[in-house]
Amino acid sequence: MSRKGKTMKKRILYGVADYEEIVSENGYFVDKTHYIPILEAVRNPVFLRPRRFGKSLWCRILECYYSAHLKDRFEELFGHTWIGRNPTPLKNAYMVLSLDFSIVELGKDIQNIKKSFDHVCNGKLNGVVRRYSACFQHPVVIDFDRSASSNLDTLLQTISQDNLPRLYVIIDEYDNFANQLITGRKDDLYRQLTADDGFLKTFFKTLKEGRKTGAISNIFITGVLPVTMDELASGFNIASYITLEKGFESMLGFTQNELDALLDDICRDYDIGLLERRQIEAILLNHYNGYHFVSHSGEAVYNPTLLSYFFDYFCRYKEIPKFLTDMNLRTDLSWVQRITSAYPGSTEEFVDRLVSDNTIRYDTNRMAAQFDMRQFFEKEFFPISFFYLGMLTLHDDFYLKLPNLNMRQIFVEYFNELHHIDVSTRYAEIMQSFVLDPDISALFAGYWREYVSQLPEAIFQQVNENFYRTTFYELCSRYLSRWFAFSVENSYPLGKSDLELIGKFHEKFAGMHWVMEFKYFSNAEFSKMKTQIDAFVLRDEDTAQITGYAQGIRQRYPESQIKRFVIYCFGNMGYRVFEVFAE
Repeated sequence: MSRKGKTMKKRILYGVADYEEIVSENGYFVDKTHYIPILEAVRNPVFLRPRRFGKSLWCRILECYYSAHLKDRFEELFGHTWIGRNPTPLKNAYMVLSLDFSIVELGKDIQNIKKSFDHVCNGKLNGVVRRYSACFQHPVVIDFDRSASSNLDTLLQTISQDNLPRLYVIIDEYDNFANQLITGRKDDLYRQLTADDGFLKTFFKTLKEGRKTGAISNIFITGVLPVTMDELASGFNIASYITLEKGFESMLGFTQNELDALLDDICRDYDIGLLERRQIEAILLNHYNGYHFVSHSGEAVYNPTLLSYFFDYFCRYKEIPKFLTDMNLRTDLSWVQRITSAYPGSTEEFVDRLVSDNTIRYDTNRMAAQFDMRQFFEKEFFPISFFYLGMLTLHDDFYLKLPNLNMRQIFVEYFNELHHIDVSTRYAEIMQSFVLDPDISALFAGYWREYVSQLPEAIFQQVNENFYRTTFYELCSRYLSRWFAFSVENSYPLGKSDLELIGKFHEKFAGMHWVMEFKYFSNAEFSKMKTQIDAFVLRDEDTAQITGYAQGIRQRYPESQIKRFVIYCFGNMGYRVFEVFAE
């Protein structure tokens, strides 16, 4: 971004999807415009990503780039970008019709939905006619009493007959109102919406005809789920599905290099020191990174909207937010119940598995760019459905996993809700004691006494060290997030640590760093050891392992006061906590 003055700080514009506003308000901007020439080579691209991944902003960038109406502002809007320095011949060459289906209102019947759809689309078509009025040789009237398809057809015929600049069509959140019907269990309305003679399919057939005649130059479509697109395939079978193509994996979402460059700017503008930056980097990596959409072996990307959520708070208060999970993400859990409810016990089975193992099997052959609603609710499709929703990401060729701590925390919260586990009324004394006198042994004892004691007996058939580590983390994060940041499976030269509590640099425990290694033995395994829990001793290999992690932490945070702990969990019978002292 260009500055209005050398000393003027840029701004974090959280939740802003208007590219012109970001430019005019001197907002931070991660430049993705080098994808524009690549995208131009694709006919009718359909690109799906989870909610809050920057799709709407990208649509607005494309509109600003291709709109003939904004030709005189090209340098202002794009002079600081890659595409501004490397423009394509198609810049500012078209009339642009930009549609956002998320503002289509649902009604009690299909006629109300059609009425809202026509009103939204006709309003946008009327905007095109007014905005590009200088292009038209004869007046074009958008009749609000006619269907959107009819008005679109009239506009396209005028473009063809009068040899006008062609139309570039952008459809954002194409599946939004259809998704609301699915989650609202309005299956009959959904079937009417996607019927062969329905208004939605007719509208897409009109778009297809516009591409055939050349009145439409290209059509870019975004959304979350491929369900509706499959239902529309007979009416719009010209789409190119680029969602799972390697070349577009990072078109939305920030790579590590992009985040590093953004952090460089923020730390310079807001006088953030090296130690503070290291802690911020670790938090962002744990909570907002981890998304693999095409290749599990490729580079993961960060959720850009959640990064803005973090930076918005941090730049205003110079503090790490107490709560690192955007509340908007929790609303996506309605999909879990909706998708799994057709099979009794499936919701609990699905959530339990992810909380225990953090992974779930999937059939890579079913990872299709489109599928219909019937498949969407089949049990073997559950993992694929949640992949598109952003709750799961690629782990390898056989398993999907929860991408980061944000999503782990959300699923543990749902696990607690499903199993009626109280996490709100019995922990104040335990947590307050820890803040006054930080003692990991006492903290874990309180967790075992109050939390583990509530677990249903059946749960202990599937618990493991990941289960204890994850649920302990989630409980601590509820009460201790004011003072601590948390890391799970942090990578070091000698392996991945299980859990770390890190004193926030602006709070009372600044410089403190506790690292924990969890070990699990089932009841049967422990019985074979022929010993008692109180007599169980710290194993040498576990001492060496936790010491190795501490060495990695020391290299990364040389000023930290590091404490090391090994926590053994024995089925549902008990536990032992050992502090490992430096030699």
